[in-house]
Amino acid sequence: MNDVINTLLAHRSIRKFNDQPISDEQRNAILDCARAASTSSFIQCTSVIRVVDKEKRRLLAEYAGGQAYVADAAEFFVWCADFNRHLQIKPDAKVGFAEQTLIGAVDGALAAQNALAAAESLGLGGVYIGGLRNNPEKVSALLGLPKHVIPLFGLCLGYPAQDPEVKPRLPSSLYVHEDTYQPMDENALEAYDETIREYYRTRTGGSKEMSWSEQISGTLDKEARPFMKAFLESKGFSVR
Repeated sequence: MNDVINTLLAHRSIRKFNDQPISDEQRNAILDCARAASTSSFIQCTSVIRVVDKEKRRLLAEYAGGQAYVADAAEFFVWCADFNRHLQIKPDAKVGFAEQTLIGAVDGALAAQNALAAAESLGLGGVYIGGLRNNPEKVSALLGLPKHVIPLFGLCLGYPAQDPEVKPRLPSSLYVHEDTYQPMDENALEAYDETIREYYRTRTGGSKEMSWSEQISGTLDKEARPFMKAFLESKGFSVR
């Protein structure tokens, strides 16, 4: 395998960082890689807010559910879907369609994944912060996001101060379908559930034992962020 593949397969979420800063050269290279990501129809509807202000970092950590590494990481970026830029170019642009919400989310995710992969290739680590969507209105107000711009998620970057195991992902037999969508392989799921149970058992010293099926059953047993539809509409997204 080559270095790119090895870097991608070694991905872990890093939530503890040392005090070493990221150089301007490194940061610029990471953001250049983000800008180089694929974009639907060349719309380029992603914007990134680099948050440097310590008080804003503190508040964002709070809004994200008390995730202290938002404040502590060397760099913190907020990835946004942005159609405001297009309206500044063409004030009568047709925006607000559900498809554009999908495009904005996909483009933002592609760009951010480029950024994280580039950062990891430089020996850095990071973690995505979906918790910003716990308080999207507060995040938008704090960052001055105008209508037609929404925060998708954050990204912490820095030099790792921990070395966690790689978290086992679904096996290929549950992930890859050929020609048509295929029934789930129950034996493969059972084996994967035991793999995840052992991963949590080892990682927590036995204080947590949970299969993947148990985890997603708990996660999907309740409505996630029921306010999100109204927020999207208030920002001019998915109104038609």
